[in-house]
Amino acid sequence: MTSKRQLGRGWGFPILPEPGTRSLPWVEGPEAVRQSIHLILETEPGERVMRPTFGCGLRRYLMKPNTTATRTLIRRDVERALAAFEPRIRVQEVGVDPGEDPALVLIRIAYAHLRDGRKDNLVYPFHLE
Repeated sequence: MTSKRQLGRGWGFPILPEPGTRSLPWVEGPEAVRQSIHLILETEPGERVMRPTFGCGLRRYLMKPNTTATRTLIRRDVERALAAFEPRIRVQEVGVDPGEDPALVLIRIAYAHLRDGRKDNLVYPFHLE
């Protein structure tokens, strides 16, 4: 079983106060890792002043055709970004498939938590338009 302490604790994303309490929500364990992956995918390199290389850079694919070549480049960038910025996981597979909408790709990420080998996955929808 994954210890929440092993995987860390941090502010929930997006950073919004909890209704009625004005306190910031905290996330722990596997949910902290999942939110970190989303944050990496949604951040552009250069967006963070103190970490200029942080992020995946998916916006460069906006308005690109939903072709095998584009999906291959997206997969490469996702694999590199996760390897560089999420040390708590080992990526097992990244798949990028066309969605039902011609402008949609589905980024499938299968990974294992390094502390205990627990497997997890997520699907991140990315719109090219």
